[in-house]
Amino acid sequence: MMKDLKLKPQTWVVVADGEKALFLINRGDAEYPNLDVFREEEHDNPPAREWAANRPGRFNDGPSVHRSAVQDTDWHQLEKERFAKDLADILYKKAHAGAFDRLVIAADPSTLGELRKELHQEVTARIVAELDKDLTNHPVDEIEKMLTWQKPDTFDKDL
Repeated sequence: MMKDLKLKPQTWVVVADGEKALFLINRGDAEYPNLDVFREEEHDNPPAREWAANRPGRFNDGPSVHRSAVQDTDWHQLEKERFAKDLADILYKKAHAGAFDRLVIAADPSTLGELRKELHQEVTARIVAELDKDLTNHPVDEIEKMLTWQKPDTFDKDL
C-alpha cells in the first residue's frame, strides 16, 4: 500500500488491467482529492478457451514414429500484452504533448509488469507512485480512498 501519497491537483491516475483502463485526473487538491474519469479504454479479449484450437498441434520428432504435442499459443495473454503496449503508447503521446506532469499507475501485477517494459522514459520520469492492485471495477470514491490511504501511525500526533 502506498504510504502518505498526496495526489496533487491535476495528477493523472491510470487504473488498468489487461483489458480495461481508466484515465482519471485529480480535480481536487492534495488534501481532498476528487478523481474524475476523463477517458476509458477497453479492449475486447475473449477467454483463452475461445481462442484455442480443438486439439494441440503435433509434429514428428524425426525419423522415429514418436510424435510430440505442441502447446497452443496463449492468444488471450498476447492480447493483454498488446493492450499494455497500446496503453504505454497513449501515455507516451500524452506525456510528449505535455498533458500531465505527475502520474500514478494502479494495475494488477501482470499488467503493471508489462507496462513497465513498454513505458517510455518520458513517461517513467513522471510516475510518482505505482500500486500493484486491480482497481478497474471499483467505484471512483473507493479508488480515491485506496490511493490516499495512510497508516494510522503516520498521522500527525497533534491531530
